Amino acid sequence: MSNDLPDLPADGDPAAGSGAPQGDAGAGKTQWVEVMLKRVVIQEDTDRQCIFLHERRGDRGFAIVIGNHEASEIQRVLARVESERPLTHRLLHDTISALGGELTGIKIVTVHESTYYARLEVARDGADHATVDARPSDAIALALRARCPIHVSESVLAAASS
Repeated sequence: MSNDLPDLPADGDPAAGSGAPQGDAGAGKTQWVEVMLKRVVIQEDTDRQCIFLHERRGDRGFAIVIGNHEASEIQRVLARVESERPLTHRLLHDTISALGGELTGIKIVTVHESTYYARLEVARDGADHATVDARPSDAIALALRARCPIHVSESVLAAASS
């Protein structure tokens, strides 16, 4: 089995957020655009659900296809409904907090062959900073729970909204 995943560029890398298909190498530091969750579409007869992200200050937006579990978690957070026992996203959020960390934001960094890639940004004691690769659906579910910003690279937004 081969691994055809793209190399994810480091944050601040000129190619960060572009992935191979977008090709903005040489464009300088990555520009990030804040987006918000605009809509969640859940269909009962399929295992592919959609979320729609939209620029906070602009007209562009795009959809990401996600799984049932992630769509259900996003819907639970939006409706402020908690399960009796912590499910995966709440467990991870609570674990980050218990270890003295805080999810400060997420970034959708690249798209490759219609698959989006994201990163969690975690701060500890206001100083230490770590990034963790994640699926956008998981990252968005966590961002909504943590009430932190969602950013997408300009090159991904431009490619996705065209």
